[in-house]
Amino acid sequence: MSYAQVIDKVLGNIEKVMIGKRDIAELSLTALLAGGHVLLEDVPGVGKTMMVKALAKSIGASFKRIQFTPDLLPSDVLGVSIYNPREMEFEFRPGPIVGNIVLADEINRTSPKTQAALLESMEESSVTVDGETIRIPQPFFVMATQNPIEYEGTYPLPEAQLDRFLFKLKMGYPNRGEEIEVLSRAEKSVPIDHLETVLTIQELAELQEAVKEVNVDHTIKTYIVDCASETRKNPHVYLGVSPRGSLALMKSCQAYALIKGRTFVKPDDVKYLAPFVFGHRMILRSEAKYEGITANEIVERILTRVSVPIDRVGLK
Repeated sequence: MSYAQVIDKVLGNIEKVMIGKRDIAELSLTALLAGGHVLLEDVPGVGKTMMVKALAKSIGASFKRIQFTPDLLPSDVLGVSIYNPREMEFEFRPGPIVGNIVLADEINRTSPKTQAALLESMEESSVTVDGETIRIPQPFFVMATQNPIEYEGTYPLPEAQLDRFLFKLKMGYPNRGEEIEVLSRAEKSVPIDHLETVLTIQELAELQEAVKEVNVDHTIKTYIVDCASETRKNPHVYLGVSPRGSLALMKSCQAYALIKGRTFVKPDDVKYLAPFVFGHRMILRSEAKYEGITANEIVERILTRVSVPIDRVGLK
C-alpha cells in the first residue's frame, strides 16, 4: 500500500466522526508526521476533543488524556518517584505525558508552573524528575485544546509555550448540512465508539521518515526565510517569527506535500501553512491590537508582498 493510500485511509477514518473537517484532519496529521504538536482553540462544542480522540483511535498507539485544572501540579503531569521498601530504592511512576498521543484538555486552565512542565517534553520528547531524564516513547504527539471565550480562572499561555506548538488551529462551526449529518450519525450510537485502528506505529514511523525525504528547493527555503524576515520588520509586530518558526514551516510543508502525494514542496504549500505556523509565534504591538489587526492578517499581507519563487522543475 502506498503512502497516499495509507494517509487517505486515516483521513477517511477520522471523517467517520468529524464531518466536514477534512482540512483540520489533514493539518493535524501534517503536524503528527512532522513531529510537531497542535493547539486547537475554539468555542466549546465544535469537536476539539473529538478530533484528538478520532486521530488517536485511528492509530495503534497509546492515548493519554490530561484534564488541566487550576490545582494540577507538575508532578501530576510528569510523574513522581515513589520509594519501594522491598527494593529499598525509588521507582519512577510516569505521568500521563509519557504516552504516544496526549490530549491536553483546556491547557489554559492550569497554572504557569504546570504549563512550564510541558516545555521539555514537547521540545525534547523527555521528562526530567529528581535529576533523572526519561525518554518518551515515539511517536509523541500533544494536541492541546483551549477555549478563547472564557477568561475567568484561566492562564494565557506564555510565548515560550505557544512556540512549542507547530500549528494553532480553529475548528469553526459546521454548515447546516454537516450539522444535520452530525445529528443523524449520533441518533442511535456514538460514532467514536465504532472507530477502528487503521495505522500501526510502524507505518507511522515509516511515514515520518518519508517526510524527511521530501525535497525542499533552495528557492523555497529562501521564500520561507523572506516571509519570516518580513514579520520582524513589520511596524505592527513587536516580536517577529524566530528561526525556529522558519524551520517549523519547512518541516510542516514537507509533511503536507507527502499527504498530497508529492515528493517536493511547492510555494503554495508555504502560502497555505504559513498562517497556521507563524500566527501564534508573533507578538503584536498594542496599537495593532487596538486597531483590531490580527497576526493572521499580517501574515496574509506579507504573503502578498513577498515575491513567490518562479516555477521550476519539481515546483509546478
